[in-house]
Amino acid sequence: MTYTLTTPLYYVNDKPHLGSAYTTLACDALARFKRLKGEQVLFITGCDEHGQKIQRTAEAAGLSPQAHCDGVSAQYRELWERWQISNNRLIRTTDPRHRQIVEQFFARVEANGDIVEGRQQGWYCVACEEFKDDPHEAQDPECPTHKRPLEWRDEVNLFFRLSRYQEQIEALIAQPGFIQPASRRNEVENFVKQGLRDFSISRVNLPWGIPVPGHEGHTFYVWFDALLGYITALLEQSDAPDLDTALSRGWPASVHVIGKDILRFHAVYWPAMLLSAGLPLPAKVFGHGFLTREGQKMGKSLGNVLDPADLLERCGRDAVRWYLLRDIPFGDDGDFQQQRFSDLVNNDLANTIGNMLNRTSSMARRWFDNAVPPASAAIGSDHPLAQAAAQARTTVLQGLEQLEFRSAAEAALQLAIAANGFLNEQAPWSRMKQEGTRDQVADDLYAVLEAARITALLMAPLLPDLSERMLLQLGQSIPDSSATAQPDGAWLTQLEWGALQSGAPLPEPSPVMARLELSEPL
Repeated sequence: MTYTLTTPLYYVNDKPHLGSAYTTLACDALARFKRLKGEQVLFITGCDEHGQKIQRTAEAAGLSPQAHCDGVSAQYRELWERWQISNNRLIRTTDPRHRQIVEQFFARVEANGDIVEGRQQGWYCVACEEFKDDPHEAQDPECPTHKRPLEWRDEVNLFFRLSRYQEQIEALIAQPGFIQPASRRNEVENFVKQGLRDFSISRVNLPWGIPVPGHEGHTFYVWFDALLGYITALLEQSDAPDLDTALSRGWPASVHVIGKDILRFHAVYWPAMLLSAGLPLPAKVFGHGFLTREGQKMGKSLGNVLDPADLLERCGRDAVRWYLLRDIPFGDDGDFQQQRFSDLVNNDLANTIGNMLNRTSSMARRWFDNAVPPASAAIGSDHPLAQAAAQARTTVLQGLEQLEFRSAAEAALQLAIAANGFLNEQAPWSRMKQEGTRDQVADDLYAVLEAARITALLMAPLLPDLSERMLLQLGQSIPDSSATAQPDGAWLTQLEWGALQSGAPLPEPSPVMARLELSEPL
């Protein structure tokens, strides 16, 4: 069975920002974890390219909407390649095949009697591409998210009969695990309890969109079109644009990972649309929090936006992945603090993990012929580091399964901390000077190297680059989490204590993680 996970389809009104990178990096860690476990993964990301906001942005830049979309979507593709994101698909909603999937899906919904014509009146936020419920009585209403004036709309639209699915949506969101984290479920429950109202799925006089078949002058509302990108993305390159073919390639989705601001669309509107078309529902919707910077919302007007391309250039993949996945509980809001970023990377990766591996490998090479020291029976499953490794393994696997990247990262780090503590207690550099201690020193160094090997393997989904450098320094094979499923159970077997072979050559060590020196603000 295919494990299908998706990022949102990012809206291409502007270049990628750190929030987009955060979601995508988290999904990449999850995809790599699942592949290492032996599961077939279909990791989807992409770009949402229709709607009035994009049309206006293109016009302001003197471009056609298509030229604008081509340019920004290329930036997304190039950025994910630089980050070495392991997505299997990158869908663009301007793909001609997507139009045909949308038309086929709409035909099923219309045939089910769920499309009606009605008048849409209300305040509209072009930036959100959404009508706002509350501000009818305000003198100068503005979007609470974008702090921009709302526009009054009064037009005839096509509506999806969401109200018909009140009971089914109530039952769906009551299912444990469908909306995660659990804290997000309350806001959706409150919205649904107010009574589901039919919502507009078309716009008139908006040329930049997919025309609605049989309804001249109407184009599909951007959200109706964009959500179906998850299904279009399932198509193989050689497939004809057929809805049933797409569905057979990996639907339903195992998890949609999204920002909390678009939870309603994914946990209410999207399931209802799928129910109307008679299609299976996604298993889980995970809404994560927002990122701020030094306690302030990031924005162009404040001049404090963190560009993920610049961040990558200055700090590298490992540093940024570690900070975002290790410091912020996935699901909560997080604050990017430069000093803490630098401190965590240097203390955790360069000092705790890197130094532990480097000095242990150096001692082993010096005293045991450039090889892994021989280990006695004393280095079995009851050894303190073996027990620490078993605990780390359990916590990392559970954490990654639940998208609790922070707990997984901390558990892997705790194993390295335990290995460092053990090394300092045993002090092999002192013990080696004493008579008759060679065997004990061999055992101690073997145990620390073995803990380092398991730490590297546990890090593989989170920090694939660092994991690879650590394993190379230990002379170990490197599990590939970037493309295809690993042989069933191979990674899990490698995580078992005692797999490091005594006498195996140890390459000459070099630092696996450089310290992060940030003299200027990012």
